[in-house]
Amino acid sequence: MAGTMPHAIFIETNADGSGGVAAYAAELPGCATFAPSDDEAAAALPRRVESFCAWLRDGGEEAPTFLGDNWYEVERAAAASTDGGLERAAFSLDELSPSDAEFERWLRWLELAREELAAAIDVAGEGVDLAVLAAIATQDDRLAQALGARAGSDAATGSDAGAVADPVDRLYAFRDRLTDAPAAAGPTVDGVRRAVRLAIADDLRAAERLREAGS
Repeated sequence: MAGTMPHAIFIETNADGSGGVAAYAAELPGCATFAPSDDEAAAALPRRVESFCAWLRDGGEEAPTFLGDNWYEVERAAAASTDGGLERAAFSLDELSPSDAEFERWLRWLELAREELAAAIDVAGEGVDLAVLAAIATQDDRLAQALGARAGSDAATGSDAGAVADPVDRLYAFRDRLTDAPAAAGPTVDGVRRAVRLAIADDLRAAERLREAGS
């Protein structure tokens, strides 16, 4: 993945349901920037790639070194507001199944992102923004369902995550569902690349928002 080749950016408009834009690095599922405009999101991505790769290395993962600054948009799609909530965008790359090695690597990245969010929640303590937690729980439920899990319940045990009242416990219940869902579904199930991409990106964004609110 390293070299002087151009690097692809995918743009998601309306990413937060209120007009915000997300830019994703195609070569690093979960590496994303969020901004008010597409120009701002795309311009911030190269620096985000550097910090994302450093974060991976700090977590014991190998990460590529990107040479050059030839980043360009290859595709854009809009998230859609529906009665069931925000339906996040999918891109053509999301239709490609990862290799077994990629899949295992991305699941480790997902676990690192989950740990990052948990650490931010612990730091926030009683001052944690419950709206951030609710948004992540809702997103996790939608992504888990897209991979075959039943709505609001654990695919393996049938326990009802949706019945958990405490916002933090509820987040962890849905987080566990989504952590388990890709592993249960396997690398060839439709939508697994999209689910992992969004889950990592949104967890890291939520962690950053919680830390900013507490600073």
